[in-house]
Amino acid sequence: MKNPQSVILLQKYVSCANRIPKDFFITKGSGESDITIHAGSYHLALKDAGIEKCNIITYSSILPAVANEIEKPEVITHGEVMESIMAVANSNSGERATAGIILGWLYNKNTGEKYGGLVCEHNGNYTEEEIKEKLKLSINELYTNGYCERYELKDIKIIKESFIPKKKYGTAIVSLCFTNHLYPIISG
Repeated sequence: MKNPQSVILLQKYVSCANRIPKDFFITKGSGESDITIHAGSYHLALKDAGIEKCNIITYSSILPAVANEIEKPEVITHGEVMESIMAVANSNSGERATAGIILGWLYNKNTGEKYGGLVCEHNGNYTEEEIKEKLKLSINELYTNGYCERYELKDIKIIKESFIPKKKYGTAIVSLCFTNHLYPIISG
């Protein structure tokens, strides 16, 4: 690591040996197909989102304090692994497909220091207003069941994709995609 700040940040995380997701971008898309979902509408939704060249791995819903939102990279290498927090909704012709993600940052109530972030994904046949309400309920449930005593939840952002496919199958996705990681060094 060339950046001294990165080394200082890593010292906070030396209790674990796992890599720590750092920079991420957010994208969304939709696709429809008369053939199938996985190799059809899902792939076309990934293409619409600009991440169809990637092998997608999904995470659960926690962001470390060092995570930082960036612009989507101009170049994505065909076949690269794209680790993400993703909401995916599949539907049939004439049925709404809606996917959404909500994210918010936790700040220490005493010091104001960023602790980390929470992300919730939801999908279904909801309207955009319905998914927005479900996402708010989800993040509030996480927050009140483990974080509200010491942290304040702020900087909340909602991203959603919704459409009604005309073809046989439809997919809507919203994805928070990680581009790099920090690697803690544990001395023993």
